[in-house]
Amino acid sequence: MASGPFLHEVPEALQRDELRVCADPNNLPYSNRRGEGFENKLAEMVARDLGKTVSYFWHAQRRGFLRSTLGADKCDVILGMTPNGRVATTRSYYRSSYVFVSRADRDLEFSSMQAPELHDLRIGVHLIGDDGTNPPPAHALGQQGIVENVEGYLIYGDYREESPPSALIKAVASGEIDLAAAWGPLAGYYASQSDVPLRIVPITDTLEYMPMLFQYAIVMGVQKTNPELKRQLNEVIYQRKEEIQALLERYGVPLAGQGAMILGGR
Repeated sequence: MASGPFLHEVPEALQRDELRVCADPNNLPYSNRRGEGFENKLAEMVARDLGKTVSYFWHAQRRGFLRSTLGADKCDVILGMTPNGRVATTRSYYRSSYVFVSRADRDLEFSSMQAPELHDLRIGVHLIGDDGTNPPPAHALGQQGIVENVEGYLIYGDYREESPPSALIKAVASGEIDLAAAWGPLAGYYASQSDVPLRIVPITDTLEYMPMLFQYAIVMGVQKTNPELKRQLNEVIYQRKEEIQALLERYGVPLAGQGAMILGGR
């Protein structure tokens, strides 16, 4: 049988001593330049298991992020993705949902997206833009005619400030609003940093709003031309599942299947 270099070609990404990661430099609890996010910690864990060190290509997570990063061969992997047909994705390493956030002393224990209380509370939601791409809770409230008592907080905010999305959770803690509907990992992390105890309740009764989803599996994304790296990442995710879960718990990330939590009150 003929042999030659093409039979033994190893993708360039596997030959490097570095695991190149594309991430946002100002996006806690996920990542920042100081390496304080849980995706920073996870990237370090993965790189160690692969015998590599982490290097970053920093890019604000805006529209076009995937095209400008993994799509432009600026990195080998992106953490914190939802399954996406444009890239190869690993097995899920956690699953979370949108949640309601309120001050614990308000005793707002309902979880339904159709709860009658929503008509009377001051509610905050994240907004992405004005072209229909806002998060599911914003659309669900609008479909119920709950508009006048809803305040929008730009998820991108002022990028010159530290972690712009945190403003929504801080507004709950300060009493500026009664309730926030937010993505679980962000809500849980900033609730755990709050000086006052905050209640985190996973949102239920959302089937009516399909195909919008309120719960997502989170994966890592690699280039489709690198199935070996995908295989290696899947192995790390499987072998380190307990360490990954412990990492998420340290950051207050509410995982699918968990009930209500009270965080903060340091």
